[in-house]
Amino acid sequence: MSKFQPIEFYGNRSKVSSYQILPFRFTELDDSRHVLTNLAGEYLVAPKEAIKPFVEHTLASTDPFYIQLRARHFLVDEKTQVANELLAMKLRTRYERMSDFTSLHIFVVSLRCEHSCPYCQVSRQSEDKSKFDMSKAQARAAVDLVLRAPATHLKVEFQGGEPLLNFPLIRFIVDEFKARKTDKQVSYVIATNLALLDDEVLAFCKANNVFISTSLDGPRELHNKNRPRPGKDSYERAVDGIKKVRRTLGREYVSALMTTTEASLPHGKAIVDEYLRMDFDGIFLRPLSPYGFAIKTKSYLAYNTNRWLDFYRNTLDYIIELNRQGIPFREHYAGIILTKMFTSNDPGYVDLTSPAGIGIGAVVYNYDGAIYASDEARMLAEMGEGKFKIGQLGKSSYEDVFLSPALLDPLDESFAMSAPMCNDCAYEPYCGSDPVFHYGIYKDFNGRKPESEFCRRNMSTFQHLIARMEADPFVKNLFLSWARHQ
Repeated sequence: MSKFQPIEFYGNRSKVSSYQILPFRFTELDDSRHVLTNLAGEYLVAPKEAIKPFVEHTLASTDPFYIQLRARHFLVDEKTQVANELLAMKLRTRYERMSDFTSLHIFVVSLRCEHSCPYCQVSRQSEDKSKFDMSKAQARAAVDLVLRAPATHLKVEFQGGEPLLNFPLIRFIVDEFKARKTDKQVSYVIATNLALLDDEVLAFCKANNVFISTSLDGPRELHNKNRPRPGKDSYERAVDGIKKVRRTLGREYVSALMTTTEASLPHGKAIVDEYLRMDFDGIFLRPLSPYGFAIKTKSYLAYNTNRWLDFYRNTLDYIIELNRQGIPFREHYAGIILTKMFTSNDPGYVDLTSPAGIGIGAVVYNYDGAIYASDEARMLAEMGEGKFKIGQLGKSSYEDVFLSPALLDPLDESFAMSAPMCNDCAYEPYCGSDPVFHYGIYKDFNGRKPESEFCRRNMSTFQHLIARMEADPFVKNLFLSWARHQ
């Protein structure tokens, strides 16, 4: 028996295959290549000249590009009819979080703060103004609403101002949740600058499995400049607090976030080195947002998108080189994007969800009883724009809140697949529409995409991540590991 196929077999394989093109978008990666993406977010990089024969149905089935397109669900032929079902399954998986909303509930227990950060996005008040504290009646009403959420795993985050200035209310709220009969799992996070951390707070956190989130903007001089307080010891208190939390609760019980000010821009390496020195395994590089004192003090306007992107790329390059030297360290924003690129799972990061994460991903119960669709929405309200107020504690029912036009209208317009210009963007599967940001800038839920810093910043980041992976196999493997462990 012959081990070889007849010559006709090979001749037929060179013929143009009859195939159906599945929905896709494409955009320029560089002068010679395009990036193609499908509905599920899978991407391919191809020479520009390869696109024309593909869309004109003249691409030969033996072409390596054809095989890639078929494997990634950009086309179907007589051999791959199951691809439609696989693509639909991946798309359903991407949106399965929608049935399990709202998991994050933010309690702003006080707007008071003893820091005076010029970039503060919540318009904090000085610590002697007790009228800026949430009351027990408001807190109890918020607990009632939280437990109505469809999500079975709930995260309650205490924010401020500085929430430890109203620590008795935090204790009261946790006790309220524990007193309720519910099958929901509730976890707790206190977002604090750690300046007021003491043994009482630590003992409470240990008894109730409470996590700590704090701010660390970089080395001592930079952190103290960004986050001034009486005594000029914000950095010292933050570092000491991190160490205390780790000793008492455990290493995994404290996380840190940094905010990029103009003063931060030349110091990307030093900021990462500080996180390494403090034994963190990653960092979330994030720019200033256009809210609160960041606008009033013009901190938000201190640098433009180009300067931010230079900072981000240079710092990411440094992180990559650290990993190349055998020092494991991640950039978490890239990790979120890469998870969306390489898996069907959506991490649920509010800024990069479609429809928007407002109300679905998170909701905020403010110190004054107002309920907002997101943390950014309450920041916008502190500037006098209450467009995203969706209810009032003690007055609004769960149905009133989550069927409010103030929530449903922006959600309806934030579905990126149908938002103007988003629907044509190759990076749509990785992005979001962010109606709060765009309304704050343009008084329109969708904004003006050609002028949007949100769009330009994210599109440039997506493009940079793909370009780095295409240029360096080490980076591709590194980024795949970040996607797997995000």
